[in-house]
Amino acid sequence: MEERQAPKAQNHKLVVNNRKTSMVTGVLDVLSFDLNEILLETEQGMMMVKGTDMHVNRLSLEKGEVDLSGNIDSIAYSDIRPGAKQGESFLTKLFR
Repeated sequence: MEERQAPKAQNHKLVVNNRKTSMVTGVLDVLSFDLNEILLETEQGMMMVKGTDMHVNRLSLEKGEVDLSGNIDSIAYSDIRPGAKQGESFLTKLFR
């Protein structure tokens, strides 16, 4: 019998420089973004970055990296529900 191993969680890192630029690793998906808010799904849960003139400068989902810029006012995390299945869409999670 084959032995299954749980997928190894990537490290998650958040670096903010002078509240103007940010580099995030461990990103699974960018769920939404506009000039005032960016919503990311990370290895450590959902991450919401709020501010003004927000932009996603670089996105590499293969590497799990995102570079953000703008006037960052707040960063908040919320846990992914333990029952959430990997690969489910955001809308499926939202309408549970």
